Amino acid sequence: MESLSARLRQYAAPVWEAQLRHPVVLGIGDGTLPVEKFAFWVRQDYLFLIDYSRLFGYAVARAPDLATMTTFADLLSATLKTEMDLHRSYCAEFGITPEDLERETKAPTTQAYTDFLLRVAATADFPHLVAALLPCLWGFAEIGQTLKRRGLPPEPRYARWIEMYASEEFVRLAEWCRQLLDRIGGDLPARIQQQLAEIFLTSSRYELAFWDMADRLERWPV
Repeated sequence: MESLSARLRQYAAPVWEAQLRHPVVLGIGDGTLPVEKFAFWVRQDYLFLIDYSRLFGYAVARAPDLATMTTFADLLSATLKTEMDLHRSYCAEFGITPEDLERETKAPTTQAYTDFLLRVAATADFPHLVAALLPCLWGFAEIGQTLKRRGLPPEPRYARWIEMYASEEFVRLAEWCRQLLDRIGGDLPARIQQQLAEIFLTSSRYELAFWDMADRLERWPV
């Protein structure tokens, strides 16, 4: 029988396929993405990761067992340290200081996506929280692996980005999160599983919108 995560992935398949074809993703993969778009993405993703870390904090507090708590605590630590350190190193190469990052304003898409994630974490049940955070972890692992299979680009900043998200450690964490959702949601009633599917789809759509945001250098109109 097909797993819950596989069914959710199929439900959102058009969105995920659009991500892999997105010009920003393709531009990272072949090294042709204009650096100002990559720098914009990095600054916005830095702000996103602050709230994504808060999402992991909710997961630690609400996890059903110690092992799950521990893994989410590790994810929280890895995001705040390893992933955000990489973003800070990128920004330093663009002349952007940590203080500049802290003063950065969320673009409309970043604001909407993080508001959605934290609302699900605060108001829904634990399986809903996992369904909301999974498209980011799993999606970046899939993008990283896909781009790495095509060959690393000559631009070193883009190559490091691909290497991080294609790494065995990152892919393993994404797979763990998939298995967690299968374990805690696979036997839930069909009505609840459909709720999880809608949350998974919404997060997937925001992931795609995040690439569009970087492509357009999206800002508030006023």
